[in-house]
Amino acid sequence: MAFTAGELANIANAALDFYIKGPAMKQTIQDRPLYDAVRTKQKTFPGGKENISIPVKGDYTTAISGFTHDDTVSYSNPANIKRAAFPWKEIHAGIALTLTELKKDGISVVDSADSASVTNHSKRELTALTGLLEDKLDDMSEGWARTFNDMLWADGTQDAKEIAGIASIISDTATTGVIGGLDRATISWWRNREKTAAGSGAITSNTSTQALIKALNSEMRQLRRYGGRPTLFLAGSDFLDALGNELRLNGNHSDTGFSRKSNTDISMAEIIYKGNVFQYDPTLDDLGKQKYCYIIDPRHLYLDTMDGEDMKQHTPTRPADQYVMYRAMTYTGGLVADQMNCHGVYEIS
Repeated sequence: MAFTAGELANIANAALDFYIKGPAMKQTIQDRPLYDAVRTKQKTFPGGKENISIPVKGDYTTAISGFTHDDTVSYSNPANIKRAAFPWKEIHAGIALTLTELKKDGISVVDSADSASVTNHSKRELTALTGLLEDKLDDMSEGWARTFNDMLWADGTQDAKEIAGIASIISDTATTGVIGGLDRATISWWRNREKTAAGSGAITSNTSTQALIKALNSEMRQLRRYGGRPTLFLAGSDFLDALGNELRLNGNHSDTGFSRKSNTDISMAEIIYKGNVFQYDPTLDDLGKQKYCYIIDPRHLYLDTMDGEDMKQHTPTRPADQYVMYRAMTYTGGLVADQMNCHGVYEIS
C-alpha cells in the first residue's frame, strides 16, 4: 500500500530536508495536576468480575439509654453497611509504523517478528535529524497522558468503555443521581459539597466583602467535618483571578510589601490554604469551566488499578503479510470514591 500524504510529510520532516536538528519542539503540552495527583495516589486491587466494590457506612443504629435497678434495656443489631461499586475499564493506546519508514530514518529492525529491538545504520547521524521512532513513541506517551487526563475530567458519557471521571462523582447537583450504585437523593452522607449555579447557587465574588474567601473558609470546615483532609485544590483561570483579586485589593499582595526601591515584583504569591496550593488546571479552561474550583481529598477519591495492569506495554507480533511494527500500552482500573462529603465543587457567578 502506498504511503499517505500525511505519512510522507512526517518522513520528510524527520529527514535531512528538515533544517532543525533534534526532537520536535512541543507546542501544546499543558500541566495536568489532576492526572499527576491520581496517578501518584492510586491503589491496586487483585481482580473481580465487573466492579471494584467498596464497603461504606454512614448510618448507625446503636444508642445509649439510661437505666436503674431492674429496668428493662434493649439491644440493637446494627446492619448499616452498604457497598459502593465502580466498574473497572480497559484502556488502550497504540502506534503502528512500517519498517520502510524506519529504513528512511536510518533504522533497521533486528527481529521483524515482534520488532523487539532496532539498530541504527552506520553514519545515520549524517541523514537523520529528528528521530522518527523516538518521535512516534513520544507521541504515544504524550497522547496517552493527554487523553487519559481528559477522561479523568469527563463523566463517562463520552464512551461507555472508558473510565467515568471526576464529573461522574463530584457533581454540581449533589442531591440527585446514583454514584457507585448508591442514591444520593436518599443517602445524605453520600453527597459531595457544592456551590454551583446548577445546584445550591454559585458564589458571587466581591473584593470589598471577600465573599469568595469567606465562602471557601466556611466550606473547608464542612469538608473536614467528617475526617476529610482535602489537599488537592484545582481551579480554572477565572476562579483564580477572582480569588486573587479579593486578596490583592485588600492588601495581601506579597510578603515584601513596598520596601524595595527598584525591581518591584508585580507577581502575586501562590494562593494557599493551610499549606495546600490552589493549582491552575488548564483542562478546566478547555472544558469551559474557567469559573470552577474542585477541592478533593485524594485519600478518598483515587484510581484503583488492577494489579499488574498499570500502563502495561505490548509489542505485538507483526502480521505475516505486512512489515509493520506495533507498540501499545494498556491500563485496567477505575476511578473510585469511598467517601463523598470530603470533596467539593465551587463556581463563581
